[in-house]
Amino acid sequence: MERLRGAIARQKDDKGSPVPVALPTLPEDQRRRAFDAIGRRVRSTAQEDRAKAALTRGTAAMDGERAAMARRLGQALGLDEPDRDALAGAAPALSPKAWVPVLFASSSMPLATLRTYAAQLEKVGGVIAFRGMPGGMTKIGPMAKLTAQTLRIDPGCDGPACAMRNVQVIVDPLVFRQHHVTQVPALAMVPGDPTKPYCERDEDSLTASHIIYGDAALSGLLTEYARLGGTKEVADAQARLERR
Repeated sequence: MERLRGAIARQKDDKGSPVPVALPTLPEDQRRRAFDAIGRRVRSTAQEDRAKAALTRGTAAMDGERAAMARRLGQALGLDEPDRDALAGAAPALSPKAWVPVLFASSSMPLATLRTYAAQLEKVGGVIAFRGMPGGMTKIGPMAKLTAQTLRIDPGCDGPACAMRNVQVIVDPLVFRQHHVTQVPALAMVPGDPTKPYCERDEDSLTASHIIYGDAALSGLLTEYARLGGTKEVADAQARLERR
């Protein structure tokens, strides 16, 4: 009580004058009864248990979110195997002999262009391939940021809970070298799965028959690919675009 009186006495108004506040003066027996009642206060163990349980659930949920984001980031960068079950809900599963649309891209391309291609490639189960990472292969931060900005459905969303497009993004200088790609954007219909780890690939089997260059809509790139003789390769992708 004395500390409370002292704190009030130190209060000042706008002009720097003490604030007149009067505390009631209680008889000694009433003050003693009040403090004795505070000391006999019964602690609610049930409430404490609920608080501890809520903290435990919150910690477990946060750990799960972090693990899920790490897994999604690895899949987006092509470092881990993609979530086949999640991709199956977004687009029909590819047959073993299917051709996968691979868009060769670069971090120098406008973000709006990358986002447009991601939206189109999601419909056909396509892949975005980068030759390397912005800032060098030892810096994953800029690549992770670019991938998130490219795949994020709502460009205004920020944080781990943002909905992302089901499009694989790989960093693969080998696939660039195989197809002699020197400028972007470019499109290839790759036989097999270009997102597989190097050790599981047959290098000769992942070569497309044509490369289409130019900043055009995916439908236009597929049409040009078919015109060059790749009608069979693009048939499935064109059918998916028409159904969407």
